[in-house]
Amino acid sequence: MDDHINYSEKTLLLVNTGSTKKRFILQRLNKMGLQIVVLNKEKNWAQPYVDHWILANTDDHQESLTAVANFLREHPHIKIDGALTFWEDDVLLNSRITSKFNWIGTPYEIVKKVRNKFEFRKFCQTNGIRAPRHSMIRSKRDLKRIREEFTFPLVMKPVYGSSSAYVVKVEEEDLERVYDYIKQNLSLQTESSLHDGFDIFVEEYIDGDEVDIDILMQNGKIKYYSITDNFQTEEPFFVETGEAIPSSLPDNRQDALYELAEETLEKLKIQNGVIHFEAKSTRNGPVPIEVNLRMGGDEVYSFVKGAWGVDLIENAVKISFGIYLPKIKRPELPRKFIAGQYFLPSHSGILSKLYLDDRLKKPKYKKIIEEMHIDKQIGDAVLVPPEGFEYMGWITVSGETQADARDNMDEVLRHTHFEISRFHPTSSIGKIERKNQFSVASTNKKILLSKARIEKLKNISYRNQRGLSIGIACDQYHEFDDRVSGPSVLIQKKLEKQGYKVSRFDLNNLQKALFELQQKDFDFVINLVEKIHETPLLEPHAAAFFDVLEFPYSGSNPYTLSLCIDKIRVKKLLTFHGIPTPKWDYAYSMDDKLTSDLKYPLIVKPSNSDNSFGITNESVVTTPKDLKRQLHEVIEVYKRPALIEEYIEGDEYDVCMLGNDDAVEVLPLIRSVFDKMPKGYWHIYSSNIKGGKDENVASYIKVEKPAKISKKLDNLLSEIALDVYNIVSCFDYGKVEIRVDKNGNPYVLELNPNPPLEPDAFLPMAAKLAGYSYDALIEEIIALGVNRYKDKPLFYHLQSC
Repeated sequence: MDDHINYSEKTLLLVNTGSTKKRFILQRLNKMGLQIVVLNKEKNWAQPYVDHWILANTDDHQESLTAVANFLREHPHIKIDGALTFWEDDVLLNSRITSKFNWIGTPYEIVKKVRNKFEFRKFCQTNGIRAPRHSMIRSKRDLKRIREEFTFPLVMKPVYGSSSAYVVKVEEEDLERVYDYIKQNLSLQTESSLHDGFDIFVEEYIDGDEVDIDILMQNGKIKYYSITDNFQTEEPFFVETGEAIPSSLPDNRQDALYELAEETLEKLKIQNGVIHFEAKSTRNGPVPIEVNLRMGGDEVYSFVKGAWGVDLIENAVKISFGIYLPKIKRPELPRKFIAGQYFLPSHSGILSKLYLDDRLKKPKYKKIIEEMHIDKQIGDAVLVPPEGFEYMGWITVSGETQADARDNMDEVLRHTHFEISRFHPTSSIGKIERKNQFSVASTNKKILLSKARIEKLKNISYRNQRGLSIGIACDQYHEFDDRVSGPSVLIQKKLEKQGYKVSRFDLNNLQKALFELQQKDFDFVINLVEKIHETPLLEPHAAAFFDVLEFPYSGSNPYTLSLCIDKIRVKKLLTFHGIPTPKWDYAYSMDDKLTSDLKYPLIVKPSNSDNSFGITNESVVTTPKDLKRQLHEVIEVYKRPALIEEYIEGDEYDVCMLGNDDAVEVLPLIRSVFDKMPKGYWHIYSSNIKGGKDENVASYIKVEKPAKISKKLDNLLSEIALDVYNIVSCFDYGKVEIRVDKNGNPYVLELNPNPPLEPDAFLPMAAKLAGYSYDALIEEIIALGVNRYKDKPLFYHLQSC
């Protein structure tokens, strides 16, 4: 900063704060000591850096001009020395403001010519500046003319807009499809700078090396410039991948690019400003792509400051204030060579895992990492083409040469890792909305409005539903011992009180159960069966029994129940769908070789059981010897295949759900916190804790109802659980268990498609938090099951498998 300038006596009008990505700009302006007045739609994250706000709709230029005039009239003691914007959306507004209040800027007609990419092409053509052939597309009828007059490939793009959003390379066979894609997807929600218009044009594709030329111009003279090379974009969407400064192009090509920029700006009659000039260097000479009358975004500021020591923000302020700027001579060599790269996922989805190695904090890496911006957090949606034009952030790394900078970049990137949970056509990721901790989550409202959640069997009303004859299928049924009968007795009493006709039957006595089903002719069966003949392996057969007898029933079908008992198959399915889950392997015999990628501690489980069967404190192993011992226990003693997972230290979340298809409610989450457990106990729900010799240890597990966590983590866990629920084809109700490690990374442990319905079980507790009484929960499950059978074939639910 120039020591001769007392910025504390200067006041800057900043037009639009921009998004939080622009925080570094406000921080720099604040550090300069400026008085900052911000024109913005609302007060926001920039509050700590702003002295005065002028609130107005910046899309409405007249409203904004009036608001600025009113501010100056109401604050006569405040003298604004100049106005700037660093936000593409408002370069036109900033031009109008500087013209109206006689501050330094670029006239509106010039800015409009530059902002309109089609008009800029016409300007270049008219003024002898090389430009690709181009044509406006007014309607789909113009595509025939385009096909006849142009040579493919072409580039189709919005007339307005910023970055490379909706800029698409077009081959002849894709012309109509690309036009439809852009026309149907252009919106202010996806690209805010489009508020000036939604027109589309097409131009010839230019092959060459793309560069950015960052320029400081004052009084019609270029006082500084530097050239940055852009890495090859990912076509057809021209996704920017990275860049390097200084340019490695030969001097003669760099000179030609500078002369092109100088000529273009002179013919445009641009006198003052910081300018981000985009061009391509081709075999036939340089070609201008765009002229941005504001500082380049993202890493541009730090690139120029790091490589050449030039502060674009401060110099932009000087120019806007009319402070004379001497010509800045660049040395022959930069201070350092810098390479930058964007964090770009290969597909759209939710950021479900983000890992930055702690080694990056060591002096070795601090020395070479110039900047690292992660704009997304775990739980955020990341939309890449064709769904959107986002990236997760960027990183810039320096070196003594350009090759050294690239090598350093590769080394740093080896210590970063992220995972994106993919959007599937049936995925619920990214559609969750939660009003507060106690509300349920719902999928897209349009879907919910088009499908009633509860329909009635045989066109009966909800009130008439209580006239149904309900059978309750249970196991270990005892006529006089409620303790053995589980929740079936309580459910029967609750339903009878509501007017239902209810009977219970026990599938351990199959002949009697068959007789009762035939005699009583139930309208609907509540399936509470968790095991038959003391084994959970027969649980799916209960549902199959009802299907064969053509009785509608609650809960999931035989296939889903069978699948979820087999933890190995579930793991394979979740892995295939990109659902985060602990690293794992399996063994069917003691001779099976396990992958060497697994890191201790590990947990060894029987692969085809439930309710923590075979899981004890000894199931968590820390050495190969312990692993062998536990594999022997599972494989040789229990006679089960073994599932081996990396043990995840962290809190456990039970995500309970009600519903089917597109209408699924995610109930408030419940968290289990294990950090108060006695020494020597691993932080798991072992079978001994659930009901064995260590049952007293359960009191040390803190169960939060609801989980006291951030909204973002709440949403992320809800979305992942909902995808698991739908992938496995659960019906009516279910529960997903998820671990979250210390870094906030989620891991799906297990899915229970028909979780317990005892009042103190997690699903009834979660339902209570969402406002369901126990009676209402049971009736909801009945209604959800009844709804599945309405106006559909009896076995329709089996087809989803």
